[in-house]
Amino acid sequence: MTAILEVKDLIYTHRVKRSIFSKPDEFVLGPVSFKVNAGETLAITGHNGSGKTLLARALVGGISPQQGSILLEGKEVEQSDKQTRNHDVRLILQHSKNSLNPAVTVGAVLNQTLQLNTDFDEQDRKVKIEQTLVKVGLLREHYYFYRHMLSDGQQQRVSLARAMILDPKIIVADEPFAALDPSVRSQTVNLILDIQQELGMAFIFISQNLGIVRHISDRVMIMDKGKVIEEGPTQAVFKQPEHELTKKLIDSHSSLVDKHFEQF
Repeated sequence: MTAILEVKDLIYTHRVKRSIFSKPDEFVLGPVSFKVNAGETLAITGHNGSGKTLLARALVGGISPQQGSILLEGKEVEQSDKQTRNHDVRLILQHSKNSLNPAVTVGAVLNQTLQLNTDFDEQDRKVKIEQTLVKVGLLREHYYFYRHMLSDGQQQRVSLARAMILDPKIIVADEPFAALDPSVRSQTVNLILDIQQELGMAFIFISQNLGIVRHISDRVMIMDKGKVIEEGPTQAVFKQPEHELTKKLIDSHSSLVDKHFEQF
């Protein structure tokens, strides 16, 4: 089976200059290699600063790696090929509220994405928008809503709709549930699982919430200091972690779960 996405030996050096008198701080991401098949969810986890978000930005074309390659369905994607990336790999960010313009309606936000990336006429765009809103559990009437009229969960669903509206092969979700309360988070996780089963899209899910990681992913990749330290089927990694950091992350998660149930 040809992977829907394959990353080969990707390397990116991130430099931050603190002052004009000091040398820039460097963070090296990689080399990172992995594959994702159609309909599969790969979770990427690790401590803050491990390189997860940098990797997400590289996958969607937000940064240009110095080395390595990214292949979609076996074909290498050039950094300059923004059209292919924009259609086939879409990003959902953590703070959906910040990505929605408060001055325009949901319909206008989604319409802009279609205008920039398709040849649909106005009527076809409206039909596509309404169909996508329904797919993510919203109403057709939400087309006319503004940001302030939506709950946090609904705003996250609009972000999911914007990611889905071009029928991508892969959605990269960077901490998409961190700002949601637990009940809304659970509903959104189950919605994504239903959409994935229906449409066969691949998801790359970045999160520090190991409970969600275990529930939603087929495979998990643990990162530390820009490197992949462990990767494999999710249940196997959780049951028999090999790297010491992976063991600590899982033990910490298990302790939190135990404390939660001790309250009842």
